[in-house]
Amino acid sequence: RQLSTQNQIKHLRVPGLQEHYTALFIFFLILFLATFIGNLLIVVLVALDHRLHMPMYFFLWNLAFLDILTTVSLIPKMLAVFLTIDRTISLTGCFAQMYFIISVGATEEFLVAVMAYDRYIAVVKPLHYNNIINTKVCLTITATVWVIGFLVPLVSVVLASHLPFCGSNYILHCFCDYPTVMSLACGDITVQVNFALLLAMIVIYVTFLFVLWSYCRILWSVIKMKTVESRKKAFSMCSSHMMAVFLYYVSTAVVYSGLRVESISPDGRIFIGGLNYFLVPLVNPIIYSLRNEKIKAAAQRHF
Repeated sequence: RQLSTQNQIKHLRVPGLQEHYTALFIFFLILFLATFIGNLLIVVLVALDHRLHMPMYFFLWNLAFLDILTTVSLIPKMLAVFLTIDRTISLTGCFAQMYFIISVGATEEFLVAVMAYDRYIAVVKPLHYNNIINTKVCLTITATVWVIGFLVPLVSVVLASHLPFCGSNYILHCFCDYPTVMSLACGDITVQVNFALLLAMIVIYVTFLFVLWSYCRILWSVIKMKTVESRKKAFSMCSSHMMAVFLYYVSTAVVYSGLRVESISPDGRIFIGGLNYFLVPLVNPIIYSLRNEKIKAAAQRHF
């Protein structure tokens, strides 16, 4: 079947797994409910409990909200495919999903860096924390993160959406991933792909280096502390975010490396490609709930 700009239907499927669609539907439904409810609880707790109305938890609120957006933009469409209700997605819908997923991912990259900076100020400059990270600064930083995150992929996705698609109309992935959709385009796509790759590398490496710099400064500051109690307190302030950051970058590295192993089957590539999008939103609320005493105390008060 052919796909052109006039025939704006793409067929979305997971090839070779049709006989497992029922089991996959149950698995991803449980995954969706666990991820959605876990992050929603954090959003509700931070909004309800005045003890959590602090910059750290405001950033956490935004992180949980971004994880909800990621989950909602991915899994419901997959569930529809597994139920064989609708295995197609319009060309417009495909690029809308692509833009939304990339934008949320970029925003989360910037937010992780902001949260590292917040912990850096809390540990290295505790006496100046309330002056540096005040309400106005907190709102300004967060608004900037969201705006930049949603502006970064705009040009790349718009350029890609104007390409002719005259090859296969089957997307060999569990969502409209940029490289997968671009592989279906006709003609020379070198400029578009290189431009998108450049933007992605800038976002990933700039935020990663900033997070690395922040935690190196935190580690050096902790080493210089004179008492064991001070070191434990400083570590407890950063432990949840450090675990979340570690998981985030490790899962990204696994995806990046795994997709370049030629011996992996197409089905395996699909699931490896979805790892970062499904695992991190699921685990984030678990990390922050189990490692954060204030979150646990708020949950006990309100539930």
